[in-house]
Amino acid sequence: MTRQRTLKSQVHSTGIGLHSGRKVNLTLRPAPENSGIVFRRTDLTGSPHLSARPDCVGDTRLSTTLSKDGVTISTVEHLMSAFAGLGVDNAYVDLDAPEIPIMDGSASTFVFMLRSAGLVEQNTVKRYIRIKKSVEVNDGDKTARLDPYDGFRLSFGIDFHHPAFTADLQQCEIEFSSLRYEKEVSRARTFGFIRDVEALRMQGLALGASLENAVGLDEFRVLNEDGLRFKDEFVRHKILDAVGDLYLLGSPVLGAYHGYKSGHDLNNRLTRELLSREECWEYVTFEKEGHAPISFVPLTA
Repeated sequence: MTRQRTLKSQVHSTGIGLHSGRKVNLTLRPAPENSGIVFRRTDLTGSPHLSARPDCVGDTRLSTTLSKDGVTISTVEHLMSAFAGLGVDNAYVDLDAPEIPIMDGSASTFVFMLRSAGLVEQNTVKRYIRIKKSVEVNDGDKTARLDPYDGFRLSFGIDFHHPAFTADLQQCEIEFSSLRYEKEVSRARTFGFIRDVEALRMQGLALGASLENAVGLDEFRVLNEDGLRFKDEFVRHKILDAVGDLYLLGSPVLGAYHGYKSGHDLNNRLTRELLSREECWEYVTFEKEGHAPISFVPLTA
């Protein structure tokens, strides 16, 4: 049968928060079956826990922030994306600051950490969320939708009027597998415009942003010396974010996601709307190995 996965051993790294600018020590640890992804603030008395669930999302300004009883953990989407990409069902995430470190602005460092820790199968069957009927949320011309589909497909469209965003590079579609995720999605970095930095910092955001952890643009060009990792890196990063935001559902999705100018807020509204409409989804398992329509990376030693 297709079984749940966790880490084989714990792994540690250090970085800074994109928005807080604070140093963060991050440790990923194995967790028992059916635990899900659980975050723990080790810098606070009692090391309070927050589960990765749509109803635990508080703030969605430029990131996805978990919040409970006054405790917050922000910018969880890239790490959640890496967990989803490698099919990790259960893990403990310990950190000593209110934000997951941004690393290089993509999910590739987290993929490397998970690969380094190794993955191990557990004794419980993996549970998927299958979309039975379409669910859509909108905000003006912005859209996020889930449709029935035998697999996991993501498509996204953006609309930026800037010389770096040519029309043919503002659409992307990915048929999900761990291999495609690692090669074609996980390395895509977050991005921002220099003109917005001062206003964001006045709001307490982007305090740790730099060209080392984001793609920066002025009015005409990309400012990073090494340029882009993909010609359409911007829209690929939006897909990376969507993979992470959807994984807050607690299980891999069997369905087709479409986003147009969507962000963390609309993605969170979509997951909440889906869960509130029980006729639109169901849990499914696959008793025979290889019958699941999504392929994940082989287990690592």
